[in-house]
Amino acid sequence: MAYWLFKSEPSTWSWEDQVAKGAAGEQWDGVRNYQARNNMRLMKLGDRGFFYHSQKDKAVVGIVEVCAESHPDSTTDDPRWECVDIRAVAPFARAVTIAEIKEHPELAEMALVKNTRLSVQPVTEAEWKIVCDMGGTAP
Repeated sequence: MAYWLFKSEPSTWSWEDQVAKGAAGEQWDGVRNYQARNNMRLMKLGDRGFFYHSQKDKAVVGIVEVCAESHPDSTTDDPRWECVDIRAVAPFARAVTIAEIKEHPELAEMALVKNTRLSVQPVTEAEWKIVCDMGGTAP
């Protein structure tokens, strides 16, 4: 299993919106960055990801799961853009902010710290366990 982080502006698509989609999940559409798209192309069914609220919250708020592998993004006719579908698995017991992540020495190389603008990014297994622990949530 691989681990990822999906960033979303809560005013556009929030954790609550994701949860409301239930077991069917929702496509992670609208991504127009090649690196983020390429990350989604690598995802497999069952991979887990952090759901991260950007903008003012700037925090990991939940865990999602890939429920459909890479496919054409239905929001565009441009064949270059693909997406995966994700579904909510569990909320974090306590949101983990970017400030807390940056303060943790073992997370200094995390993509979220090094490349804060990338909307879909990889997370190592070690980073996954640390952030889950920080959020009081079982990995």
